Amino acid sequence: MTVGTAPPGAVRPMIGITGRRVRLGLVEGLDPRYGHLFADTFMSDFSERIARAGGVPVNLPYDADPEALCHWLSGVVITGGQDVHPACWGGDPSVVRDVDPRDDPMVHDAERDEFEIGLVRAALDRNIPVLGVCRGLQILNVTLGGTLIPHLSPGSVEHLSASPPLTDGADDHKVTFEPGSIAEGLFGAGTVTNSWHHQAVDRCGTGLEVTGRTADGVVEAVELPGSPVLGVQWHPEWMERDDPALRWIVAEGSRRI
Repeated sequence: MTVGTAPPGAVRPMIGITGRRVRLGLVEGLDPRYGHLFADTFMSDFSERIARAGGVPVNLPYDADPEALCHWLSGVVITGGQDVHPACWGGDPSVVRDVDPRDDPMVHDAERDEFEIGLVRAALDRNIPVLGVCRGLQILNVTLGGTLIPHLSPGSVEHLSASPPLTDGADDHKVTFEPGSIAEGLFGAGTVTNSWHHQAVDRCGTGLEVTGRTADGVVEAVELPGSPVLGVQWHPEWMERDDPALRWIVAEGSRRI
């Protein structure tokens, strides 16, 4: 199947996409009678681009069992968001705020961490393609026993951009890729990307290899050699140009139908 040009009626890969859970009271203008209820939220940019690439986007709530999901999914995207809880990787627990993550989408969400780590493990066990995006790259690393840099110091490259989505990034944020890597095959020797993160990979998890960095040495791409696994620290769903990372997950999923 040629990705993005499948004939009508063709079987397309189902690509699971993770999201967040928030209280409806956070939604401005909503009838206050619903404010105490919760909603699962997903970035529609992922769904739109995965569908455009020829996949079937499937939004995944925390309640779904990872093992059961992996009986059906052809690929998994672990999306961006709040920091991974330090308990998952041996970080400083004093940074955790005593706030319900459903009331503040940027607070650590242990329930989300548990679900996404379980989903990555189940996907790896079944050799299902995984794409980790920003926080998703860090979840991938933590799942395999890696650690994180809790806060990047200011330097020559701006990683926590003030620019709003959508953007292709600033010229100083160029990522250089390792020869022969999945990333190099998708992006060439290097590419400029957007960036919205203050944490990064410190020690890689078991088997994981760094295949992309910015000039200051910050990890921007990781892979698991021999497996269809790619993590990118930027947001392909918010690149103005067509970022090949989301086409990659659909193409890899297509091979497993």
